[in-house]
Amino acid sequence: MKIEGFAYHRLRGVDDVELNVAVGGSGAPVVLLHGFPQTHLMWRHVARDLAADHTVICPDLRGYGESGKPVDGYSKRAMAADVVAVAAALGHSRFALVGHDRGALVAFRAGLDHPDVVTHLMCLDVLPTLDMWDVMHGTTAAVGFHLYLMAQPPGLPERMIEGAADEFFGYFLDQWANDAVAIPVDVRAEYLQASRNAVPSIVADYRASATVDVQQDEEDLAAGNKLRMPVTVIQQDWGTALGFDAATLWKTWTTNLHHQTTTAGHFMAEESPTEITTAIRTLLTR
Repeated sequence: MKIEGFAYHRLRGVDDVELNVAVGGSGAPVVLLHGFPQTHLMWRHVARDLAADHTVICPDLRGYGESGKPVDGYSKRAMAADVVAVAAALGHSRFALVGHDRGALVAFRAGLDHPDVVTHLMCLDVLPTLDMWDVMHGTTAAVGFHLYLMAQPPGLPERMIEGAADEFFGYFLDQWANDAVAIPVDVRAEYLQASRNAVPSIVADYRASATVDVQQDEEDLAAGNKLRMPVTVIQQDWGTALGFDAATLWKTWTTNLHHQTTTAGHFMAEESPTEITTAIRTLLTR
């Protein structure tokens, strides 16, 4: 499936990894990065709206969808470098960046590594990697069982997930949505097929968040590096449920933060696209 009205390209990221990239509209560029267990298609509503007055760039992250799936190389630093390379190939040396879920972690890293490239940053429904691990404790950590499963050494996680791929990925599509109608049957089937075909690379992406991503975030924290551009964070109010203050955690990493919660479910760009599009447009005025 494709985003209606968008052109599709095969563009190189770093390390010769080819990315599947949808591009539409014209004007100041905005890059949209998808989450798990999805593809760039999750942006179909938001992207078409923004394309009225922006160049909108929607890649499949490396390891997902129709993009290349190398055996390794899933640090968020490498994945962020992919995004910068793709935008440059399209003629954009600076752009606003919006990420959801896994894509938000890539966006976060892009903002730290490429502050002269990323003009505005939005992260949807995540915490920075270090904070994510820190808030997971006790029985409440059960909600993130997939994080611990995919953090294990190569072999067992892949085999377990491949043995029941549709059930595994479908579980998150079902449990994380407040409005199941927001992900219609054909789109759900697309997500399941794409995820089923990418188990090793999806696991490698998550494994990186328990290894190299932690190391790189620790280095930035120790160095006092922060996101210098305007940042908006929108997330469900799961900080209240799990016992932490999400806005305070984000303030550690930012200099110009707007934080808000939403009543939409995790898949907010599909469940509440007008809310997210409006928030993006507001961010771009800061």
